[in-house]
Amino acid sequence: MRAPSITTSTADERLAYVHERFVCISNCDLCGNCAVFHGVDPEHALADYIEGRVELREALRNLR
Repeated sequence: MRAPSITTSTADERLAYVHERFVCISNCDLCGNCAVFHGVDPEHALADYIEGRVELREALRNLR
């Protein structure tokens, strides 16, 4: 599933996508989300995307 574009989706749709795509599986060795998000909850790390300020690709790029 592709990430919803900020121009054609609501904040609720983007939030649902983040929850669905970046779910914690409680196995850090297999997942890697915690490393990508530097221990921050994906909902907070991707707040700019969820709120419609930047597309997901840019929000992920800004995590570095």
